Amino acid sequence: MDAAAIAKTVLAAIDGGGQAEPFTAKDAAFSEADAYAVTARLRELRTARGEKPVGRKIGFTNRNIWAEYGVFQPIWGDLYDTTVRDVTPGDRVEVSQLPEPRIEPEIVLGLERDLSPGMSVQEIAGSIGWVAHGFEFVQSIFPEWRFRVADCVADGGLHGRLFVGPRWQLAARQRETLASDLSALTIRLSRNGEFADAGTGANVLDGPVQALAHLVAVLGKDRLNPPLGAGEIVTTGTLTRAFPVVPGERWATEIEGFDLPGLSVEIG
Repeated sequence: MDAAAIAKTVLAAIDGGGQAEPFTAKDAAFSEADAYAVTARLRELRTARGEKPVGRKIGFTNRNIWAEYGVFQPIWGDLYDTTVRDVTPGDRVEVSQLPEPRIEPEIVLGLERDLSPGMSVQEIAGSIGWVAHGFEFVQSIFPEWRFRVADCVADGGLHGRLFVGPRWQLAARQRETLASDLSALTIRLSRNGEFADAGTGANVLDGPVQALAHLVAVLGKDRLNPPLGAGEIVTTGTLTRAFPVVPGERWATEIEGFDLPGLSVEIG
């Protein structure tokens, strides 16, 4: 299958809130490697029209949801200046234009230095400048969220929007225990004041910094897509299950065990 043609199909669907048949249904041989070639072409299309890549999302880091989606490994996709913005608690977020949007509470990391293969988890933690809590809204251009892993990758890693809460700047001493501290945090997610789910930092590949280390290793083997660099934003995967959203709902989180505030947003 032609990577450029698939990238155009994906972008048209995302832009228009439309959907398409999974690419693996058309070609069973369409692989994860093929899909990351689509990632590179999709980035070319988006940058050509003026969008700027600002980081990456890591998806399917939460092993607890693998069976629900039939995807049993992490994936990644690009973030853009058009899909990421800062929010404060109570803000209204516009996501209804996305195909079948779902909300994911995540830990977001800001890179202060370039990352390269072979770095230890501690070295990677020392390269993180800030930490935040955010909501990623994922989308599926494939009806009813039915796909295989290669389809997810081709669909921009399922990324729709990322809304980043207040950023906590890290001192050098805080980075020394960052990996274990983020692993130990707990989160409670509610919809319209009613409990929806709970999770921990350890749900995402044993912790957000560990998830970042996984991505560093994956990109070290990728000849088509760039390594992680200083200034990039990385969102590390949902700490709870992902939930469909509809306009008018209010979603909120409470975090314990780490010095980050919860976040609340109204769906627009």
